[in-house]
Amino acid sequence: MAVKKIKTVYDVVCPFCGTLCDDLEVDVADNKIIEVRNGCQIGTKKFFASNPSEHRYEKPLIKVKGSFKEASWDEAIDKAADILVKAKRPLLYGFSSTECDAQSKGVELAEILGGILDNTASVCHGPTILAEQDVGVPTSTLGEYKNRADLVIFWGCNPVHAHPRHLSRYSEFVRGYFRKDGRNDRFIVVIDPRNTHTAQIADLFIQVNPSEDYELLNAIRAILRGVELDEKEISGVSMESIKELADKAKSCNFGVIFFGMGLTQSLAHHRNIDAAICLTRELNDHTKFLITPMRGHYNVTGANQVFTWNTGYPYSIDFSRGYPRYNPGEFSSVELLLKDQIDASLMISSDPASNFPAASVKNMFKHPLIVIEPHQTPTSENADIILPPAYAGIECEGTAYRMDSVPLRLRKVKDAPKGILTDKEILEKLIEKVKEKKGE
Repeated sequence: MAVKKIKTVYDVVCPFCGTLCDDLEVDVADNKIIEVRNGCQIGTKKFFASNPSEHRYEKPLIKVKGSFKEASWDEAIDKAADILVKAKRPLLYGFSSTECDAQSKGVELAEILGGILDNTASVCHGPTILAEQDVGVPTSTLGEYKNRADLVIFWGCNPVHAHPRHLSRYSEFVRGYFRKDGRNDRFIVVIDPRNTHTAQIADLFIQVNPSEDYELLNAIRAILRGVELDEKEISGVSMESIKELADKAKSCNFGVIFFGMGLTQSLAHHRNIDAAICLTRELNDHTKFLITPMRGHYNVTGANQVFTWNTGYPYSIDFSRGYPRYNPGEFSSVELLLKDQIDASLMISSDPASNFPAASVKNMFKHPLIVIEPHQTPTSENADIILPPAYAGIECEGTAYRMDSVPLRLRKVKDAPKGILTDKEILEKLIEKVKEKKGE
């Protein structure tokens, strides 16, 4: 019996969440991943999901009379380009779980089509970007927090579940250059409406009323300025707890606020982030304090960066007049679909059918739908054309941006199934075919 030859790839960047852990070791035999070391459970699962399975698409599919039929790449690309060229207002959405070169090709395709270009920031940290455009942002890299932070505040996020290795690599348990005793050198605060698993390992848990973060943020700002508030509690939090938190923040050596969708997607949206950034700025009158969003998809930060390089805007972009216009809300995917203002969609590396409102998903399925997706999802199952790509960061190289906007190079650890193209190659073929059909 032949012994399998095992190849080990070191320093692999995990293409799952915005933490982009870059210390994974992956064992590959017969072009299959057989072991992943150092990764969290969900990151590890993604690597194994790239192995051949009944859920993995390995050939382009076209829906004919309600069922999928295998097609050649030329046939599938031609039909997809035909749909996009005939559409008056096509939507290109997703881009957050692929590499930067593919994102750049997506911008090019959207411009040629005169369509709408959007990424998943419009349903997660879009309000963060709006707030940063309003008031700026005092921020830094995760390495600075690892080495220096002695006060860490998690506000409206639950990294134990969403970013499992964030705590051990950057924010809580890790030993840093100036925090040599790790967890014992840090004070952890969690502010959340729910008693999450992150809250259960914190030094201080403040349970705020749902959608009342804005009031609590401004109460802390008032106390920092020496204002006496004649209330017993604000946002469900006692004045004693608010004063304790303000004193703790003022007296630390180096503090950081990590915030998530508990702030961006609750009432007040970007005004919550405005207030959080202003609080951070005002704390710098007393000590060193910074703030960083907990980005979800591994390259949603990269999507915002790449869109901005190419168009000047990070998301929700309309090319219908031949030049980019930016107006979150009016040009955001959910709003456009709710109003049924889209007549064709191209979804890449995202699954909007799983998280968009039902009414918008229903309107999306009414019109032609093209999906660039490696495995079965609710979106792909309802698509008209499926174009299966290689997994970026597993089956092809590329660049991704960590949640703190640090670019990291993704490694290739195995080959894609025979005949499978990368996201970039698929978009390049679409661009070529669209130009041909438009006579350009």
